Amino acid sequence: MRKLTVHTFIAGDYDAETCQYHVLQGLKDYHETFSHNHLYPALSELTDLCAGLESLLRSKEDIENHFPQRLTDIDLVNQRLVYEAEQTNATEFERVVELIEWALPKIRKAAEEGMNIYNFVEEHISIEEVGIMPMYREEGYWFVPEAKRSRLNLFRYEVSLFTAANERFRTLKTRLLESREHDTITRRPEEIKLELVHRYRELPNPATYMCETDLDFPYDQTMLPVAKRKLMKRLCC
Repeated sequence: MRKLTVHTFIAGDYDAETCQYHVLQGLKDYHETFSHNHLYPALSELTDLCAGLESLLRSKEDIENHFPQRLTDIDLVNQRLVYEAEQTNATEFERVVELIEWALPKIRKAAEEGMNIYNFVEEHISIEEVGIMPMYREEGYWFVPEAKRSRLNLFRYEVSLFTAANERFRTLKTRLLESREHDTITRRPEEIKLELVHRYRELPNPATYMCETDLDFPYDQTMLPVAKRKLMKRLCC
């Protein structure tokens, strides 16, 4: 699949017609991916691309800053390197802006197609509590069915904090413990939870969740990432 990035629009390696061709071919690949109900990483790429291009249009000076620069001087007083944008004429600058303005509606439409699939999948996934739930729910177990392979995947999850740009964010880490065959899926989730309690003594009364769905969409590209995001919402509410 041809990945579209901000660099696709500001590289300046091709004329406007060729750039439009690359964008249309890239969008064709994204639509083809969504037609097979494959959401990730395509949806994330399109969402990031929309945000990046919209940001550039809001502050058009940023477009100039993305063009190649060369080192021209050393500021010893302020102890910094001085760069100067390589000469870019007005026509080239306008070409980039026009290309972005032409492409954004098409990119938004492709991203909307992906979000419609995402919303449909999310609506058909439920996250249910298993057994008695403790007050501490920052880590525990999570059971996710994989319909196409008739398997039940058992995860250990942990919510952690990280800092970026002086802000603190929560992230969900998951680790696959085991994948069970179809003949064990009929066991009650409470029984599986009890097995894990006996096996992993560090969590005597773990928070445990069961993912339930009637969909058989692609597991790695769609079901698992959507379910993970829904679990994160449940843990953070």
